[in-house]
Amino acid sequence: MSVAALAEALRDVASERDRRSMPKLEDLRRTIRGHESGEHPPGPRYQMLYAAVFDLPVEELFGTRQPAKRAEPAGPGRLKSLGDGAPDDEIEALELARRAAATDVGAETLRRLRKAVDDLAVAYPRTPPAELLERIRRHLVYVARLLGARTTLTEHRGLLVVGGWLSLLGATCHIDLHQRSAAQARLRTAAGLAEDTGHAEMAAWCLETQAWQALTDGDYREAVILAQGAQTVAPVGSSAYIQASAQEGRAWARLGAARETHAQIDRVAALTANLPAPDRPEHHYQYDPAKADAYTATTLAWLGDPAAEPYARQVLARMEAPADGRVRARRVASARLDLSLALVAAARPDEAAQETLTAVTSGVLVPSNYWRAAEVISAVQTAGVPEAVELQEAYRELCRPADDRQHP
Repeated sequence: MSVAALAEALRDVASERDRRSMPKLEDLRRTIRGHESGEHPPGPRYQMLYAAVFDLPVEELFGTRQPAKRAEPAGPGRLKSLGDGAPDDEIEALELARRAAATDVGAETLRRLRKAVDDLAVAYPRTPPAELLERIRRHLVYVARLLGARTTLTEHRGLLVVGGWLSLLGATCHIDLHQRSAAQARLRTAAGLAEDTGHAEMAAWCLETQAWQALTDGDYREAVILAQGAQTVAPVGSSAYIQASAQEGRAWARLGAARETHAQIDRVAALTANLPAPDRPEHHYQYDPAKADAYTATTLAWLGDPAAEPYARQVLARMEAPADGRVRARRVASARLDLSLALVAAARPDEAAQETLTAVTSGVLVPSNYWRAAEVISAVQTAGVPEAVELQEAYRELCRPADDRQHP
């Protein structure tokens, strides 16, 4: 985030009384530069304002909290490998690499931080969002601390890019947990860092993530606009461009616009026809062409198209018996919901109820997907199938929405 943007943000979060006593913007920017350069530390009031802007506790942002007890090392003198140990071990490994470098940051620290971002993005599909969010927060605190160190311009930009990706992934976890205010704050930070560093791919992912949030909130027109904006910003053919194209198709499906929906399905198919599989297919920001059928199943199911059922069955069968032997439980549960909605459209509500019950009782659905289950429940209740009672009870017990809304 630039100094000018940070100054504006500090004034935005300040109370009316604080705003009256705050210096003019130019003087405030000078104060912020003094904090960043280490000329003078921020006092309690500024610490609270910085914490509000970055959506982090004061004690974490400024390092005043007592560290948690660390786990014993894996062996004599050894640190656990990045991504395999507890969060404290991850940061400890990064700090050791930094101290071994000749500068305050150094190329090796940046390399390790980029790898940490990739590891967290890979962990996203299989890690509970609240758990992943804790790891992301610890890395953000570490990056914030490094931004106050002496760096070259290249190192400073590298830290901003890492901070942007971490903020974006954090926003995605907040969306999954239906924590809207926190998601918006992190999205604003990520978008600001993408702009400051001229990172088009990150900027496009910010818009695509906003489109997904609008879609889960039921604002389908806004989702279309945001997805189209992401395609305008993204490098053509990039992962963000393909994902935003698929997101636009899903938004059109929710609007019942068959022609636009099928046009987007065809576009995504063309974009992914010759796309090689990425080295790490689970990476949240690297489009895996194997996902294309899953997006088609979701989009057709939301449109109420009978063609959704064979796609959904094929996707579910592949996910339950993957070639690498690693079952992605969250994706399996999501595929069951797609199949359930397709079965509702095919006038087979009893089967839809059974598939949804399996998804609901799996224990891996995230709050941002509760509404999809609620939609099937509403349909099977209307159809009057006996299984609807058990399904409704399971939903009430296991899927407690963050608010009173059952459906966007």
